[in-house]
Amino acid sequence: MKASELRDLDDKALGEHVANVRRELFGLRLQHATGELENTAGLRSAKRDVARALTVARQRGIDPTQKNNG
Repeated sequence: MKASELRDLDDKALGEHVANVRRELFGLRLQHATGELENTAGLRSAKRDVARALTVARQRGIDPTQKNNG
């Protein structure tokens, strides 16, 4: 997802997106470690997606690692 598209999301949707791309990256790392991953370029793009989403979140001053309970 492009940075401009991430900036259009509200805070809650951005937090969900960060969680989703982190889950995706974890799955790709697991596949890579077990030798199941065929397209290793996916790791690089997933890392960049995480970094892009975290950058937009930090620019807004929100902490995507915290869960709001309330």
